[in-house]
Amino acid sequence: MNKVYPDAAAAIFDIEDGAVVMSGGFGLCGNPENLIAALHARGTTGLSVISNNCGIDDKGLGILLQARQIRKMVSSYVGENKNFERQFLSGELEVELVPQGTLAERIRAGGAGIPAFFTPTGAGTVVADGKETRDFGGVVCVMETALQADFALVKAWKGDTHGNLVYRATARNFNPMMAMAGKVTIAEVEELVPAGELDPDQIHTPGIFVQRILKGVGYEKPIEQRTTRPRP
Repeated sequence: MNKVYPDAAAAIFDIEDGAVVMSGGFGLCGNPENLIAALHARGTTGLSVISNNCGIDDKGLGILLQARQIRKMVSSYVGENKNFERQFLSGELEVELVPQGTLAERIRAGGAGIPAFFTPTGAGTVVADGKETRDFGGVVCVMETALQADFALVKAWKGDTHGNLVYRATARNFNPMMAMAGKVTIAEVEELVPAGELDPDQIHTPGIFVQRILKGVGYEKPIEQRTTRPRP
């Protein structure tokens, strides 16, 4: 099975309107920039996107939001995006806010084949509204269901032609668990090497979870908020 695609546009050829898509990244760190840009260029609409946040107004997933290509966001943090605020308040955008740890675990559960789990996070708050709760040892816990997606778009530092992936530092974030929770996982990497070149002990995502891989180009790697101080 040849998993290597020539570019992002070729790799997302079958992401149709209304698809459920997971997108790796935390803020603007570890974003699948090439795949997001390709989705934007393709003009796919009605997307339900599962991601920690939605980038900023003109970076990351923010470019899809700005183009009105996203119908629903499942996220834990939305504070850096004014378009998100406007579309949510106007009713254009459906939003499911999830505590960050719960979001991570729901995605991990989806990849591990666990349909639901109980957590004390959110008990006694609006997060628990409409959900089953149980008492475990005197602690009220909320049942949360797993998350899966039609497509998972992930970004890694290095990958091989079999789809094995290595992430770098904090750019790992949500990418490994999303790679497991997508029915079709598409990975873009900064460096693509022949199979067998990666040290097996250093592989974070085994290639069995990755269906498509491509070498990304032109990474901007923007910084959301730059705080500096004068030189002493």
